[in-house]
Amino acid sequence: MRNASMVFYVSLAIMTGLVLVGITMPTTLEQVTSSAQGFITDSFGWYYLVLVSLFVFVCLYLLVSPVGRIKLGKQEDKPEFSRPTWLAMLFSAGIGIGLLFYGTFEPISHYMISSPTGQEGTNQGIKDAMRFTFFHYGIHAWAIYGSVAMVLAYFTFRKGELSLISRTLRPLIGKHADGAVGKAIDVIAVISTVMGVATSLGFGAMQINGGLSYLFGVPITMTTQTVIILVVTVLFMISALTGLSKGIKTLSNMNMGLSAVLFLVVFIFGPTLLILNLFTDTVGAYLQNFINMSFRIAPLNEGGREWINGWTIFYWAWWIAWAPFVGVFIARVSKGRTIREFIVGVLLVPSLIGFLWFTTFGSTAIATEASGLLSISSLAAEESLFGVLEGFPFSMALSLLAILIIVTFFVTSADSGTFVLGMMTTNGSQNPSRTIKVTWGVFLSITTLALLYSGGLQALQNTMIIAALPFSVIMLLMVSSLLKSLNQEAKELGLSQVRMERKKTAKQSKEKVKEAV
Repeated sequence: MRNASMVFYVSLAIMTGLVLVGITMPTTLEQVTSSAQGFITDSFGWYYLVLVSLFVFVCLYLLVSPVGRIKLGKQEDKPEFSRPTWLAMLFSAGIGIGLLFYGTFEPISHYMISSPTGQEGTNQGIKDAMRFTFFHYGIHAWAIYGSVAMVLAYFTFRKGELSLISRTLRPLIGKHADGAVGKAIDVIAVISTVMGVATSLGFGAMQINGGLSYLFGVPITMTTQTVIILVVTVLFMISALTGLSKGIKTLSNMNMGLSAVLFLVVFIFGPTLLILNLFTDTVGAYLQNFINMSFRIAPLNEGGREWINGWTIFYWAWWIAWAPFVGVFIARVSKGRTIREFIVGVLLVPSLIGFLWFTTFGSTAIATEASGLLSISSLAAEESLFGVLEGFPFSMALSLLAILIIVTFFVTSADSGTFVLGMMTTNGSQNPSRTIKVTWGVFLSITTLALLYSGGLQALQNTMIIAALPFSVIMLLMVSSLLKSLNQEAKELGLSQVRMERKKTAKQSKEKVKEAV
């Protein structure tokens, strides 16, 4: 294939083998992934918590550091996309499907089914449910994405490297970034990306099926989900072939517009006062308990540790597995922005939007449950959103709108995935060929079907945690490489000296004030 690299063929061969195992030996694949997942969460849970907290610290440090003024590009580079479009694109690619799938299910699950603090069905349980939902979809998640994206954007657009994970490690591994070691790193990144995107597409297919089942009685079966994936595959391949500036840009803006309509309807016609009060209270609780939640591993509480493995560790693994995909994509659309603007846009704004979304839909689900009108907690995860919408005016129209939003998020994620995988397997090409994108689009759909066939939701979660572990080590090296390079550039630009002069001036000013007093 034109421009295809060795990474393309090796990655494709590995994924083909995995798909064949999933199709021919689904039970074996499910058992193996389940055992591996259990070992990783039990043995490396502490590692995930420490690592992700480190990414948060690095992002916040760069936000206030003098190097925050450095551009992700040359000094004369200007952003390609407007700020609203930029935010819409990174948000749609980042956690779009997750908001729809878990927007009602996670808060109601923490409140009624399994509380992180053992306070099911209580007022305190409501607060804890929202606080941990914020934790899972807030600053930590976006710090993972932002770290990878920032490293890639910096080395690609400022240092002139190819847009490959391996090339960001040049300050650490030197010439090996161009050799076998570099190619192995890129293969790991590609496989992690495929598994991460496939997992999200699996969630999307399951929720579309859940909505159709809840509304029209369509059976929740592998056959139905296969048809859904095939239909959506055609849609996202059409979008992928139209290019970044047309397909993904248009879909991202559409996602945000449709999501805003659904959000406003639920906010206005739902328990508005409860939403506002719970949002305010939860933001405070989230900030107050930020460090405690970041390192909570429950070493002496078996039940608490099981909850952390099933939720927090799963989420951190999900974000890490998605990081090469979302990172490459966000880096591609962030050229020309300063590090400081980038961190604010990627870390803080999406977190705030997510908080508003989860509070609105989570509060409504909890209020519906408490009213006794419908037990949302008894519904399947993929049906909970539609159960909440049943209590609203024009419920059928809202439910159909929700399905449409899920489809557009599905298409956007898959579209972005084919673009990113194309870049990663064509030596960092900013415009990979159509053949390469079509090939990866087909493989994403096949991989999603294989995972669903071999174990459904549990298989998706198991595979995600396994895929994330090797790439997490690469992420740690990427951040170290960025800090090393930024430190060197800060010295060259005199930013460190400027900071020292400012401190000296501030100290002199304080001394003059003391003398005057």
